[in-house]
Amino acid sequence: MEIKRDLYLQKLFDARHNNLVKIVTGPRRCGKTYLLTRLFHTKLMEEGVPENQIIEISMEDRRNRKLSDPDAFLDYIDSATNDHDAFYVIIDEVQQIKEFTDVLNTLLLRRNLDVYVSGSNSHFLSSDIATEFRGRDYQIRMHPLSFAEFYSAMGGSKEEAWRQYWIYGGLPNLFSFHTDEEKSQYLQGISNTVYLADIKNRYGIRNDSDLQALMKIMASGIGTPFNPNRLVNTFKSVENVTISRLTIDHYLSCLIDAFLINKAERYDVKGRKYIGTLAKYYFEDIGLRNSIIGFKQLEETHIMENVVFNELMVRGFQVDVGNVDVVGKDKGGKSVRSQLEIDFVANKGSRRYYIQVAYAVPDMDKMKQETRALLSVKDAFKKILIVKENTLPWHTNDGIAVISLMDFLLNPDSLEL
Repeated sequence: MEIKRDLYLQKLFDARHNNLVKIVTGPRRCGKTYLLTRLFHTKLMEEGVPENQIIEISMEDRRNRKLSDPDAFLDYIDSATNDHDAFYVIIDEVQQIKEFTDVLNTLLLRRNLDVYVSGSNSHFLSSDIATEFRGRDYQIRMHPLSFAEFYSAMGGSKEEAWRQYWIYGGLPNLFSFHTDEEKSQYLQGISNTVYLADIKNRYGIRNDSDLQALMKIMASGIGTPFNPNRLVNTFKSVENVTISRLTIDHYLSCLIDAFLINKAERYDVKGRKYIGTLAKYYFEDIGLRNSIIGFKQLEETHIMENVVFNELMVRGFQVDVGNVDVVGKDKGGKSVRSQLEIDFVANKGSRRYYIQVAYAVPDMDKMKQETRALLSVKDAFKKILIVKENTLPWHTNDGIAVISLMDFLLNPDSLEL
């Protein structure tokens, strides 16, 4: 089965010969290698590029271990290329080459080499790496399968595809398994043997029990505001463990760097500024989240919120959690200030959307509750309510767009409905 990743493939193809290093980064097992060595390779050959002008090197292949030495790697490239033909150099897991930034900058000195690399560490996106590349990198952030990609591969009913997706997530290898037991075992295995082990080795974490406990706490609380101090208290009350704020802050950074979780900061919509230290954390892949807590606490409403966040990330939005200060009256007529939350404030360029996610809106009281925060924002940017119900897109009398979850996930232009 070939799973199409047209969004990322087109980005790669559009970036050919731009004299920059094309860096595909993202979580383990999300399909980076497949994208570069299968889909991109095939498309290059369809465009007439000779096979011998496509050089692929996997740094996870033990036979290439000697190429982790930077000089040995450059010698190999020199032996496999010449100075007059155009070559495509594709390197998988490039971070395993010592001094890889120097190696890539050296390759860029040769104008007939078009370089593409993958890596599983978010340090590829850090300001330090960008500085070392001297602005000569083009970054493509890859994610696990979106629901649209998942459904295009699975087919059948949308309802069954959604059930599979919100329980087992979007790692492409899941299509190799047929039973629920096989899928759950696969996810639980890689969460321990790949993600946890990778974090421990990369950051020298010796005692992983606290890290595992933190992963479970975060998985149990998707959509819940956290900060390090609050997590310190959670460890004391739930795990009966004393752990420092600095250690928790470090562990959160590790989980983010490993692309296991993403952070959504709180944004004061009226004040137009970021506020406080509380933030929400969402899992990059919902199947991994579910596996961490043993496929318990499978509340579809919270998982739906996580999936919407992920879809916005796939579409290239900066996603924050909105906070709106409002002033109302108590029963005695006194003015009372309160704070309302908008699930997501999505920004890309000059575009902004305020988005609320609701599993069900059975009556007008629930509709008022779900739209109150949206209506408290008086600017002209579009306000959207995403509901699980299978309904045609419509607008409330107050101008709020209501769209179904399926329309949002399957239509790339759904925010314009």
